[in-house]
Amino acid sequence: MIDEILPGLYCIKVPLPKNPLKHTNSYLIKGEDRFLLIDTGMNLKECLLALESGLQKLDVDLNKTDFFVTHIHHDHLGLVSTMATETSKVYFNPIEAAILTSVSYRQRWTAMMEFYIANGFPEEAGKQWIAHPPISLFGPKLASSLVMIYDGDKLEVGDYKFVCIHVPGHSPCHTCLYDKDKGLLFSGDHVLFDITPNITCWPELGNALFDYLKSLNKIDKLAVNLVLPGHRSSRNILHKRVEELLEHHKTRLDEAFAAVADGDKTAYEVAPHIKWDLSYKTWEQFPIAQKYFAVGETIAHLEYLVGENKLKTEKTGGTIRYVLA
Repeated sequence: MIDEILPGLYCIKVPLPKNPLKHTNSYLIKGEDRFLLIDTGMNLKECLLALESGLQKLDVDLNKTDFFVTHIHHDHLGLVSTMATETSKVYFNPIEAAILTSVSYRQRWTAMMEFYIANGFPEEAGKQWIAHPPISLFGPKLASSLVMIYDGDKLEVGDYKFVCIHVPGHSPCHTCLYDKDKGLLFSGDHVLFDITPNITCWPELGNALFDYLKSLNKIDKLAVNLVLPGHRSSRNILHKRVEELLEHHKTRLDEAFAAVADGDKTAYEVAPHIKWDLSYKTWEQFPIAQKYFAVGETIAHLEYLVGENKLKTEKTGGTIRYVLA
């Protein structure tokens, strides 16, 4: 499905099979000499066919196409290395590019799951998750023509003049594109409207939720007429949405604190006390992937409370427990 948003700006909805996100919004900008494609979807056949079909209908020449990756998640960069040609530039932030091109990337996921297990995640379920890490959906090695983008960098395509804005939180160095003249913000997963972005723990971010809230306030200062997110619908209510997201995390922090105030717990034990916006009636019904995401988000909120000196951690026998400070 293709939507024309503004002259020379299109949204191609790339389906995400059996995924609650439903689809990734891949944005194409037509310039005079070059095209720019913002995010691609997963490295899956269904995604590739939908994206190729959309680009063909828009008469896009991949040899004249550059790519902008908002962040490291596989539903945003999965097809970049498949579609980029020898003449393509791939714009990506340096922190996440270093993570993705590291030779120890697979070991990174193993270390992360060991950390989750220390936070109470069942060991057997953790081993199942490690067996099929998200790296399998990234596709082949990224194109060698990576162009590092830094906070404040300028990028022009046709009539669009963008500033790159680093907004860590959802990922270590998530990057938005902002056109001040048009009041246009490509928000990736930093700001979503129909769902809330997942904020989890990252080795590169000591306090991911703190960074995310700070990034929300940073983006809230912009004059924006239209927000184009990485998933679901676009809206023209950035400031209202920022207020809603701030309130959402305040509520979640209160829930996490109340769970620990009732007795010290691991993050896995705190997670069932959070009101997740999912259709499952009980924590036990959560699939392993959803439990993984929920525990990661729970850790992020607990660590924020540690940073606020409301909680502290105690480690015994390799297990991390949260207690009142």
